[in-house]
Amino acid sequence: MRLCAGLPTLHRFALQEDSALDSQVRPVVAIAQPHLAFLEGRLEADYQVRRLWEGQGPDDLSQIEAMVVAGEFPIDKVLVGRMPRLELIACFTTGYDGVDVPWAEARGVLVTHSPSVNHEDVADHAMGLAIGAWRQLNSGDRQLRAGAWRADSKTISRSLAGRRLGVVGLGDIGVAVARRCAPFGLEVAWWGPREKPQAPWPRLPDLIALARWSDILVVACRASEDTRRLIERSVIEAVGPHGLIVNVSRGSVIDEDELIRALQDGRLGQAALDVFETEPTPATRWKETPNTFLTPHHAGATDAAIARMIASTVESLRRHFAGEPCVTRARP
Repeated sequence: MRLCAGLPTLHRFALQEDSALDSQVRPVVAIAQPHLAFLEGRLEADYQVRRLWEGQGPDDLSQIEAMVVAGEFPIDKVLVGRMPRLELIACFTTGYDGVDVPWAEARGVLVTHSPSVNHEDVADHAMGLAIGAWRQLNSGDRQLRAGAWRADSKTISRSLAGRRLGVVGLGDIGVAVARRCAPFGLEVAWWGPREKPQAPWPRLPDLIALARWSDILVVACRASEDTRRLIERSVIEAVGPHGLIVNVSRGSVIDEDELIRALQDGRLGQAALDVFETEPTPATRWKETPNTFLTPHHAGATDAAIARMIASTVESLRRHFAGEPCVTRARP
């Protein structure tokens, strides 16, 4: 049985009882989403690779032993149910909110991910969004390109130094964001469901208190059912008409409809977003929404981070099929 230590299995491969034959047969690994197709070249020497988006017949599905997925996309449980030999779901990404981990493990399927590979890059992007929105960099760019820059049309933006930046969720990304604030003269506080006694920044008593305290609220918490629409109307209104919300977590963490309404009627000052409820988000959804700075979910997509994700995914597959302990197991 080729399975990482520590997870019970519900099935066995007939081929694995013949070690000589097993050594000659490459495991079947499916890539779930087309934007991960570049991984095929890294995997095909060791595995038989299938592309799920091209459509697989019942016989092909029945041979799949591992899936490589982008963790933010919901796993099709009906499709997984047609893969009796599936033993591993390897999330290429750090996040794995699209995978129901307890459900998978109950089926004998291990879930892995790529932890601590891009949090510094995401934090850089979060600060870029915060500074860009606060100083109105994107509107200045549009003004210049439109030929509307005149001597009497200079935009007066707000200074960043001395402002308060609140962090929702003090995981790897939240800590990296908080560490970046001191050079900009920003005061930092945070809130999350669990105390972190070693954190050098104050934890406010609840999310509403943090939102009221913050000029800039950076959402960096883990996406889960517990955090779905965590940033709802009362939180948005607590940030207020002069405040800015930055989201580098997941689109599901914010009530996006309420965010848009609050921007349109002035209850929220600004929003800077890298993630959206539906991705790709329709451009028309934001056409009439003012005071936004939007990027297409690429905060963690740097050359160095992608290289680390590839290495982590390849290593998870190698360890699994070698029967070695997995060190990147996803936790419910």
